[in-house]
Amino acid sequence: MLQYFIRRLLIAVPTFFGATFVVFFIVQFAPGGPYEQQLNALRKGQGAEGGGSAIGAETMTLPPSQLEALQRYYQVNEPIWKRYLIWLAALPRPTNDYLAEIDQPRNVGGGFRVIPKKQSDGSIIVVDAEDPSKILNDWYVDPSQKEKSVWVYQLSRSGLFTFDFGTSFQYREPVTDLIVERIPVSMQFGLISFVITYLVCFFLGTQKALLHGSVFDVVSSSIVFIAYSVPGWALGAVLLVMLGGGSFLSIFPTGGFQSNDYETLSVIDKIFDRALYFVLPTIAYTLSGFASITLLMKNSLLDTMGQDFIRTAYAKGLREGRVVWLHAMRNSIIPLAASIGGVIGIFLAGNYLIEVAFNIDGIGKLSFEAVLYRDSNVFFAFTVISITITLIGSIISDFMLALVDPRIRFS
Repeated sequence: MLQYFIRRLLIAVPTFFGATFVVFFIVQFAPGGPYEQQLNALRKGQGAEGGGSAIGAETMTLPPSQLEALQRYYQVNEPIWKRYLIWLAALPRPTNDYLAEIDQPRNVGGGFRVIPKKQSDGSIIVVDAEDPSKILNDWYVDPSQKEKSVWVYQLSRSGLFTFDFGTSFQYREPVTDLIVERIPVSMQFGLISFVITYLVCFFLGTQKALLHGSVFDVVSSSIVFIAYSVPGWALGAVLLVMLGGGSFLSIFPTGGFQSNDYETLSVIDKIFDRALYFVLPTIAYTLSGFASITLLMKNSLLDTMGQDFIRTAYAKGLREGRVVWLHAMRNSIIPLAASIGGVIGIFLAGNYLIEVAFNIDGIGKLSFEAVLYRDSNVFFAFTVISITITLIGSIISDFMLALVDPRIRFS
């Protein structure tokens, strides 16, 4: 089995890179990205400074040096494969990028100045402005469209391999900090919903199988299918109106996941406060997923109860409880074990529409806003998390399948 999981991990590596490259390629060429937004903002600002109207400012021309700086900052002047490798941190990216005139001092921050000097052979080096004899080998030069000027810069590696996804264009904060701050919120909702869903569906599916065709089976199926047909975000909106101080009762908070004075509460009060905020979102998270897992459990148990070894167990005079829970149940939970990885991926990645409906600052809402505002750095980070969870979830499913089914031997 160990060899099988090692092979699965090795296969997951090219799958991961292939999936991230496809997403990276699509986002880079999608219109309305950060580069286009900043370009339009600069053009509108230029029109306003000139005393003109912002209408039609998108057609205004920026100075070549300003346009070149913008292209270098967003790396649109690089081929797509190179941008992808820079995003991975497989290649270094330019930092401290400045436009400097040849043979003229240039301040590059912190009071430090450099001079790009032209050699007799035509090459350009960067030297310390205070000591021109000192060559700065950690500074590099690129040609510029501006006459007698070059771009001086340093190189550093930052990206996926260094767990640095850059800065959010919307929040102006490091993407890693935003994710670290918000992903525990989504994980709390996801894990609670996951546990509740499987416990309820396991019990409900078992009872429906044992009482197949009864009034309980018919009524519960109707309720489950009605719940399945209602999207979680729509159910959340209805619950807020009915129970969150809308048109009916005011029992639960209208949004968020904790009170404003949460940090000042005692441990017990914090638990009750968080539980009060979790009730409605948890219902919205779990209710729509009841149908598939409940019916999967029911049909699996019904199929197992019709097997020859179950009839043999009854023929030996074993009690029904022993037959069901000892003999039939282990085979019946195999489909549930096979699907557990996918369910984990759905819950841990965050349900963005529900988080938006309840104004929960989780990773789902963060990714939803990243799509709306074309915040590509945040969207790429969310893509990495989603793909990673999906791949890990599939491996977990295989492991759980081998754990509950002794007939499966991976080799």
